[in-house]
Amino acid sequence: MDWDSGWDGDATTGAPNGPLPLCPGVTFSEFEASAVAVYARIPEEYKAGIDGLVVSAAAPTHPDQDVEEVWTLGECVTEEYASDWSGPDTTRSQVVLYWGSFQKLARSDPDFDWDEELWETLTHELRHHLESLAGEDDLEGVDYAADQTFLRDRGEDFDPWYYQHGLMVEPGVFRVERNVYMELEWRESDFSRASEIDFSYRGAEWRIPRPDRLGDVHFVWVNGVVEPPETLEVVLVRKRTWWEDVRRLAGVSRPDVLESEVDAEPGPTQG
Repeated sequence: MDWDSGWDGDATTGAPNGPLPLCPGVTFSEFEASAVAVYARIPEEYKAGIDGLVVSAAAPTHPDQDVEEVWTLGECVTEEYASDWSGPDTTRSQVVLYWGSFQKLARSDPDFDWDEELWETLTHELRHHLESLAGEDDLEGVDYAADQTFLRDRGEDFDPWYYQHGLMVEPGVFRVERNVYMELEWRESDFSRASEIDFSYRGAEWRIPRPDRLGDVHFVWVNGVVEPPETLEVVLVRKRTWWEDVRRLAGVSRPDVLESEVDAEPGPTQG
């Protein structure tokens, strides 16, 4: 969805222009006023079937019991009514923003950006509704991938193929919030003979040193290609036999998951 089309939002971030600054220690009334102002400036065609915006002082935690200390910033509460066709008249939603959750995160993160998080949360929930109207919800997969990212960051068990549930930017490239994953499949024999790994990203060629081990899934944090807070990981996936895939899907085998970090250099056609 092109949120910038037809309105005066910022062309880079999509966030609205205008005097809506939110500072640390934002009160409920200040947050509510800013949320209502931002919501009002979103074009009406993006709010078809939305019954309104609700701002709550609550701080609900994530509904998944395996993911603790994760605060729900917002949600799209959708109801569908029986009909032979779907649209704004049969799919109605309310967007809820939780000021209490924003406060919790702001206290734990000195770099917490109220304006950016408000905009991202609001448009994220609106997109849930728009995809419900279309009979699909790609963000369900993105939410799952974000949950698995959190588990991975905490050192807990996670689905090593979680990134595939993110938004596909192009074949083999997935985005989960600010994290970009580039999947490269390797045979063990080809990997052992290689000394470097070449890849292209956004029209530029890059080269990284080959890690010592391939494993089944190897997440390689790549520095020097994207600017923070965006991250890029090259995900090296060992090419598996059909029998290994069956065993993986059946939960019989446990994958060998590795992580490493490297600095990228311009590729041969770029340098």
